[in-house]
Amino acid sequence: MILSRTTELSNFPKDNTYIYADNPRLTFMRIMALLYPESITPGIDTRAYIHPSSNVNSSAYIGPFVYIGPNCEIKKNCLIYPNVSVIQNTTISENVIVFSNTVIASDGFGYERNEKNELERFPHIGGVFIDKNVDIGSNTSIDRGALSDTEIGEGTKIDNLVHVAHNVKIGKHCEIIANVMLGGSVIIGDYSRIAPGAQIFNGIKIGKNVLVGLGAVVTKDIPDNTVVAGSPAREIDEFKRYLKFIKDNI
Repeated sequence: MILSRTTELSNFPKDNTYIYADNPRLTFMRIMALLYPESITPGIDTRAYIHPSSNVNSSAYIGPFVYIGPNCEIKKNCLIYPNVSVIQNTTISENVIVFSNTVIASDGFGYERNEKNELERFPHIGGVFIDKNVDIGSNTSIDRGALSDTEIGEGTKIDNLVHVAHNVKIGKHCEIIANVMLGGSVIIGDYSRIAPGAQIFNGIKIGKNVLVGLGAVVTKDIPDNTVVAGSPAREIDEFKRYLKFIKDNI
């Protein structure tokens, strides 16, 4: 059994074996990884399509019915699972995992009304850059940039059912969890965590080490080392005072 170093052993049987760790869950995960290592044979499935202008490293795995469009590069040790579409102009760096049914580098939602009040589509000419050691869950959409690239930083983990709009810049080692919507040109600093269902309005800047709470709606910039919650999102102490006011006045 793996225990925290602060655990009092008097609560446990004396004839068991115990391992003390600063982070028991992390230690258990590492043991599991040693006992059950991932084993996927590199190669391109015969049912995948790779555009002639794109390059896939020989150590990568490309699953069945994957589409890799023009001007893409898939680097070493990447795992691209079945039915992923990488539309165009995308660099996927080393050790990236992309799970099934995700779409990378489709055009963003960019339109402008013309003289007839009709919607004209903005021509997207940017791409997507995904740095090394990124995981991207299934059924996620990452739009390519309108002019510059959409960027996902090293070590960031993106969950299932996430929308990353055009020109978003996500820093290093961030967590972007299920059902998050990142509007166009959002910037997220390193080591930040966006909880499930949060919505980030276009052009918002989120600092480093920020926690955006469950279902929050972010309409203004957030400085470094801040926790926010609510709709609209506000600093956590203010949010608690707001909840108390509501409770006291109902």
